[in-house]
Amino acid sequence: MTTSATHSRDRYSAVAILLHWLIGLSILTMIPMGWWMSDAIEQPETEALAYRVFQIHKSVGFLILALTLLRIVWRLTHPVPRLPAQMHGWERFAARATHVAFYALMLGLPLTGWAYVSSGWAVATDTPLSVPTSWFGLFAIPHIGFIEHASEAVRRTIGYMAMGAHSKLAWGAIVLVVLHVGAALKHQFLNREGVLAHMVPVLPHADVPLAAPPSAKEKWVEGFAGVAFVAIIGLTFAIAAKPAPLAQADAPATVAAAANDTALKAGAASTWTVDQAASSIQFSGTHSGAAFTGKFNSWTAEIHFDPADLAGSTAVVTVDTVSAQTGDATKDGALKGAEWFNPAQFPTARFEASEFVALGGNHYEARGTLRIKSTSQPVVLPFTFDEASGEAEVSGKVSVDRTQLDLGMMSDAAAGWVSKMINVEIKVRAKKAA
Repeated sequence: MTTSATHSRDRYSAVAILLHWLIGLSILTMIPMGWWMSDAIEQPETEALAYRVFQIHKSVGFLILALTLLRIVWRLTHPVPRLPAQMHGWERFAARATHVAFYALMLGLPLTGWAYVSSGWAVATDTPLSVPTSWFGLFAIPHIGFIEHASEAVRRTIGYMAMGAHSKLAWGAIVLVVLHVGAALKHQFLNREGVLAHMVPVLPHADVPLAAPPSAKEKWVEGFAGVAFVAIIGLTFAIAAKPAPLAQADAPATVAAAANDTALKAGAASTWTVDQAASSIQFSGTHSGAAFTGKFNSWTAEIHFDPADLAGSTAVVTVDTVSAQTGDATKDGALKGAEWFNPAQFPTARFEASEFVALGGNHYEARGTLRIKSTSQPVVLPFTFDEASGEAEVSGKVSVDRTQLDLGMMSDAAAGWVSKMINVEIKVRAKKAA
C-alpha cells in the first residue's frame, strides 16, 4: 500500500471526539451497573435500589443508541485520520474492523435491551413483568409494538433470546474495549506512532508518514468482519437462550415461586387453571370519608389445592400494580405514584400461601406472605371453596394495613385522608387441570 509523505497532523473533529468519549464513558458505566442490578434485583434488601438502577440503565442505553446514530452519520459525512504507514497491514485491518464492530455493538446492545423490556417478560423468574420505560423520568419511551402485542409464548421467547444476546454482547464489548485500549497504548508508547493524538487533543502528534486511505474493497471487507463478529456473538447466544416451551397447565408463576427466596412446598395437590374473565381481585376503603372501590386488571395465579391434601397445597398470586384502577383519574394517578404502588420501580405485588387450614365445611384459611414494594407482611386469608365437576368457585376477603406496607406514607401516614385498613376481596373461578 502506498504512503503519503505528509506527517500525522490530523485528528478527529471536535464533534467526533466529544461523541467518542460520551459513548465510551456511558458504556463503561453500563457494564458494572448491569452486573450489579441483575443480582441485586433478586434480593429483598436491595430490590428497591436495583429497580431505580434498572431505570437509569435503560435511560443510559437509549442515550447510547441516540449518540451512536449521530456518530455514524457524522462518521459517514466527515473524513477520519489516516493510520500510520509503519503499522502492519493486518493491524490496520484489525483497527478498522474493530471500529465497525464497536458501532455494531453500540447499536446491538441498546436494541436487544429494548426488545427485552418490550417483551414484558422477566427471565430471572420466568414470569410476565411489564415495566414502562421513561428517559430519565422526562418522557415515556414506548415499547416495540410488534413485540409488546405478541402472544405470551412469543414474548417469552423473545425475552429469553434478547437477554441472552444482550448479556453476551456486553462481554463482547468488554473484549473489544480491552483490545482497543491495549492496541492504542501499544501504538502510542511502544511504537510511538502518536495515534492517541487523534482522540486526545492535548497529546502531541508523532512525526510519522501516513498510510494511504483504504480502498472501497478493503472497507467492505473490514466492515463485514466487524459486523460478523457482533452478529455471531448475538445470534449464537440468542438462539442458545431460547427457552423450552411451557406445558399447557403450567403458569409462569410456577417458576417464579420456585425462584423466590421464600421456600415453598412442591405443590403436589391438584393444579387449577384460573378463568380470568370470571375472576377478580378488588380493593376498597375510604378517601376523605367517602367509600371507594378499585380492582387489578392484570394478575396471574398458580394454584395447587386439594381439600384432601392441604399439606401439598400452595398458591402464588402475582399482581401487576400498574393495572390498579378505581375509575377516578386522580386516584388512579396517585396509585401509580412513588408513595403508593410505584409500578415503575415495583411492577408487581405478590402473595404466596404455603399453609392451608380447614375451618369446617367449605371454609378454609390460606396463610402466607403479602409483598408490596420492598415490604412484606404475614397475611391470613379466609376463603370458601366449592367444587363441582372439576370446576371450583373461590371467594375470600381480608383487610390489610396499608401503613405496614409502605403505601401512602409520605403524605398520609396518619390515615387522615385514606383509610388505614384496605379491604381486599378475591373471587376466583377455576378449572382443574388435566
